[in-house]
Amino acid sequence: MFRNKSRFYVISLLLLASLVSAGLHAEKAITAKGDETKLISISSLKIVSLAPHLTEWAFSLGLGDNLVGVSDYSDFPEKAKTIRRVADFQGADIAAIVALEPDLVLAWDGGNKPQDIQKLTSMGIAVFTSKVEEVEDIARELNKLGKLTGTSERATALTGWFIEELNDLKTTYASAQPTQVFYYSWTSPLMSIGPNAWPNKLLNVCGAQTVFHDSPVDYPQVSLKDVLMRQPQALVAASKNTHQDLEVFWDTHRHFLDAPLLVVNPDVTSRFSLRLLNELKSLCEGIN
Repeated sequence: MFRNKSRFYVISLLLLASLVSAGLHAEKAITAKGDETKLISISSLKIVSLAPHLTEWAFSLGLGDNLVGVSDYSDFPEKAKTIRRVADFQGADIAAIVALEPDLVLAWDGGNKPQDIQKLTSMGIAVFTSKVEEVEDIARELNKLGKLTGTSERATALTGWFIEELNDLKTTYASAQPTQVFYYSWTSPLMSIGPNAWPNKLLNVCGAQTVFHDSPVDYPQVSLKDVLMRQPQALVAASKNTHQDLEVFWDTHRHFLDAPLLVVNPDVTSRFSLRLLNELKSLCEGIN
């Protein structure tokens, strides 16, 4: 029984992709419920998003009105705040999702629980699972979603611009000697980032790297002494606090560390959304 449901899910997802793409002018897509398939209008597609960045992707592709359920912290654009919450840090509310009868669920490989994704697929629900490890992957995965939902033209335009701007930043700030940066989110405990952490990949775009590039873990806890001894060339706080409030922590150490303090919006830098570019531009300008 499980194998039959899994096979049916795969077939449904493939049909969804092919019929949405091929039938754009007819505005038809396929949905799967139980052991039946049927054609529906694309405007009637019901989508559930299990991560904030996936919610943003849907809106970017013009599918905001198709969202019937989203995860906690789906707060951009403003309209996303009005959509029913069906997932949080504890996992997806499977019963609530099933009750919404979605035609497609957007899931995050690495952020959502594998057992939740498996449960949904085993029930015959089409699930688009994306994984982002590098900044360029945002464009690749968004194009996949565009192809699946019949919005390829819009996705191509958005991702083309994204990659072009990203490459321009890399070219502008390419450096043989990376700027050493102390990147942190909070001070109690004082946490930083290792070489493979997502924020360090953002720093790399700016010709910089974490001052803890030798860390064996992605998010090491460090001491203030460690930071001062390494003498970073810039401090970057991923925080919603004001620059003035954040500077208080460093005030008594300014005689030993004069690195400028930059502040980035964690709701942007921690998400794989198209909004990342503007924040990256500001970050690169500040570091350099």
